[in-house]
Amino acid sequence: MIQTITPADERFATLLRGRAFDLEKVTATVTEIVNAVKKGGDQDLCAITARLDGVALEPANLPVSAEEIKQAYGLVSEEFLTALRRAAENILRYHRRQLKNSWLDPQPNGAVLGQLITPLRRVGIYVPGGKASYPSSVLMNAIPAAVAGVPEIVMVTPPARNGAVNPHTLVAAAEAGVTEIYRIGGAQAVAALAYGTATIPKVDKITGPGNIYVTAAKRMVYGAVDIDMLAGPSEVLIVADDTARADFVAADMLAQAEHDEMASAILVTPAPSLAEAVGKELAVQLEQLERRSVAAASLAGKSFIVLTASLEEAFTVANRFAPEHLELMVAEPYRWLGRVTAAGAVFLGHYSPEAVGDYIAGPNHILPTGGTARFFSPLNVDVFTKKTSLIDYSRQALREEGEQAMTIAATEGLGAHLASIKIRLAGEEED
Repeated sequence: MIQTITPADERFATLLRGRAFDLEKVTATVTEIVNAVKKGGDQDLCAITARLDGVALEPANLPVSAEEIKQAYGLVSEEFLTALRRAAENILRYHRRQLKNSWLDPQPNGAVLGQLITPLRRVGIYVPGGKASYPSSVLMNAIPAAVAGVPEIVMVTPPARNGAVNPHTLVAAAEAGVTEIYRIGGAQAVAALAYGTATIPKVDKITGPGNIYVTAAKRMVYGAVDIDMLAGPSEVLIVADDTARADFVAADMLAQAEHDEMASAILVTPAPSLAEAVGKELAVQLEQLERRSVAAASLAGKSFIVLTASLEEAFTVANRFAPEHLELMVAEPYRWLGRVTAAGAVFLGHYSPEAVGDYIAGPNHILPTGGTARFFSPLNVDVFTKKTSLIDYSRQALREEGEQAMTIAATEGLGAHLASIKIRLAGEEED
């Protein structure tokens, strides 16, 4: 069961050091897979899938047909479809607020500077699959891309052993604006998106979380394509004071712990009575979970209750951890929000469980993990755009600033740079 420690405990420091995937242990395997698909295309893609995933596919079977998507709608409940559409509406509304426009800034000397913001042409989204279904991840990947104006949104997802893709995933893809779907997963799917095959044309960027093999493959193909981030095991950190309800806190910790054995659920509090009550609640609620063996492993190996001397120290610990999800179960959450310097998403108050962020609220649930919230942002519309600088110098602007540009060019020893400006200024003198 979960242990109660202090911020100075070496066990907490060990957790901080070991939160990310150890990608090196799968690098050799992933390198072999990526190179095989890069060279062998569809044939190696299908052969690797048969060998590793036990799914027999031919290249012609890789694409999911429009008829399969149509049939999927008949396999999901109206209740699910209603919930999915509500979630999609909220996600769409939130991400539309992020959309930025190109801009021009005319200068007094006649120059015009600006920035052109354009969508990427083709992006690939990875959605975990196989036995499980993650329609929420489809929405979180595809909707920001659609808002950005990406014309080709390509989804890859592992099929079941019989080659079928979960109908909930297919319906989510159709609702979110995905334009192509391929029944393929793992590192081989990442390689196919990055380098292209006869069946799957290459993309410009790959987004979406996956297992350690998918993450290692994304790191490997970066440069051939762009990627969003290198995601690791999921995590939540809850800062709570004595106004928090122990059953709420325990429920949210277990919601994170049930993801997998490597997930982290951390409570940081200055209230010893709350720490004790949460420990008891965890034991009670754990027994009611279908995935209790997974959650129990997370609580025992990757989760802690951290007892601090004050609420101020609790926020110092939270910023040091830089969690994927940060919950503020305190009396005045907005008073303390300014103390937060590193978190993927912040959930304020006692009625904002992390689960609403996963499914329905609207902000993206694809978030930086493993402390990378110090420098990474959640998946967002900007991820699916590129920015181009615009420079339109007038004759007057070049006369005013050309000499300074030539001085810098001379300092750097780049004579042709200097000459390309000087020849224009010489022409001005002749006029």
